[in-house]
Amino acid sequence: MLGLIRNEVMKIASKKRLPVVILILVILVSMFTYAQYREIQEKIEKQGTLDWRVELQQEIVDRQNRLASSGIQDEFRQFLEFDLKQKQYYLDNDINPNYPGAPTFIRIFLSQGVTLVLPLFIIIIMADIVSGEYNDGTIKTLLSRPVRRWRILMAKWLTVLLYTSMLMAATVIVCYGISGIVLGYDGWTAPILTGFQASATGEFSTEYIHTLPMWKYLLMSAGLAWVVTAVVGTISLMISVLVKNTATGIGSMMAVLIAGTLLSSLGSSWTSSKYLVNLNFDLINYLEGQAPPIEGMSLSFSLTVLGVWTAGCLAVAFWNFTQKDMY
Repeated sequence: MLGLIRNEVMKIASKKRLPVVILILVILVSMFTYAQYREIQEKIEKQGTLDWRVELQQEIVDRQNRLASSGIQDEFRQFLEFDLKQKQYYLDNDINPNYPGAPTFIRIFLSQGVTLVLPLFIIIIMADIVSGEYNDGTIKTLLSRPVRRWRILMAKWLTVLLYTSMLMAATVIVCYGISGIVLGYDGWTAPILTGFQASATGEFSTEYIHTLPMWKYLLMSAGLAWVVTAVVGTISLMISVLVKNTATGIGSMMAVLIAGTLLSSLGSSWTSSKYLVNLNFDLINYLEGQAPPIEGMSLSFSLTVLGVWTAGCLAVAFWNFTQKDMY
């Protein structure tokens, strides 16, 4: 099995997609870092200080003013009410929710990128892991080897998981290295609150709130982001088995990601959509204590849904790869 995995790694390395993805990541992180730098400069000009308490108090007042206005939708009102109570809790307990530094930048990047950017990267790397064998004309050579087909596909799936881990490690390293130049490299032990509880109706609870050091919080966030990226990689593997055209496979996966982004804003009126795989990508939201997009969703629920989808995709991929004529 190790020999098969090594063979898959060599194939992917020859296409040099991981370095291209890392280059894109460097450009994105550089842009986001500069945007954050400009935001800090504007705050200094407007507020005359970088005291996080002043900034947080102003954000609370802003939420109160927006809640007092008429014409806002119920869902947005619930979000504002929960966000206001969360910020007030941070202020009351004298904890800075955005401790300045590269670790906070990593936390925000993982939270914002888990539903689109990171899945997109793994699609770029893995979308043709099987269909590319047709395009390169190597499928006959691959299947003519004295190795059972399920072992070949298992090696490809393990390679997907390997590259998912490499992508997550590269993301953390690039974010830390670049953002730290501007924001500083401190903050690994800064306290972060987690355990906020919220129902779909916006009910706020502080019963399970507890404090974690930043490094532990980041490990949990990166772990959840890894799960989502691995699920997307597994779906890409299945589509790569089912279609022989790489462009079709990439287009199908892009449609899945974009549909998930659109449905997440409309999902509350379609409760059954919570069983769709892409509605459960935002796992880090649960860690942050945000209200679930649809009533009945929780971290355990989303992990179960993702697990079922992963098992189903693997079953389809293995059945198709081992039973059908692949030539």
